[in-house]
Amino acid sequence: MTTKKIYLIRHGQTDFNLKGIVQGSGVDSSLNDRGRAQAEAFYETYKNIAFDKIYTSALRRTRESVIGFIEKGIPTECLSGLNEISWGTKEGQPITPEEDAYYHWMLDQWRLGNTHERIEGGESPEDVTKRQDPTLTHILNQSNEENVLICMHGRAIRILLCRLLNYPLKSMDMFEHENLCLYLLEQSGACFTVRKYNDTTHLKNRVTEAAEV
Repeated sequence: MTTKKIYLIRHGQTDFNLKGIVQGSGVDSSLNDRGRAQAEAFYETYKNIAFDKIYTSALRRTRESVIGFIEKGIPTECLSGLNEISWGTKEGQPITPEEDAYYHWMLDQWRLGNTHERIEGGESPEDVTKRQDPTLTHILNQSNEENVLICMHGRAIRILLCRLLNYPLKSMDMFEHENLCLYLLEQSGACFTVRKYNDTTHLKNRVTEAAEV
């Protein structure tokens, strides 16, 4: 039986991450200096893995995070189903105390199981699963791809991990994430096992103090 390994990473840091501003799917930002250093550190650690395919979202920060692998000539596919959740009218806006309270209220609703709720103009976790499911099916059905690198976004990763590991969506916050963290998942049959969880050891000695703002 073929075993598929999925190297699932979050994109590197952007200035929006640094300033604590929500990006979502409507803000197509680039990596900052630290984010580029993180991307290079991940590449140097994992450049000898024989990846059969790279999948990114349609947002540039994910492609920039795996540019070293792309430049090696590894086949790459950009899929909008991997995009971050849409935060609607809150995307790209400075966070006021009132908006921060509303944001955390929404997260509490999701933890209570109200995963149909969405921020105004945005998506709910259930909306995200509906667009992720065809993308996930497409990726998993590629039987000739044993080592796959997927780069996407924080909230979208949490939702995707719930789908892969058969957790209810209300449990998604159990999956922590940092910029350029790694989740390594191994598939055997219909089941996935997590081999690495929010792993950032590849960053420890390679991202310089100057880049660690």
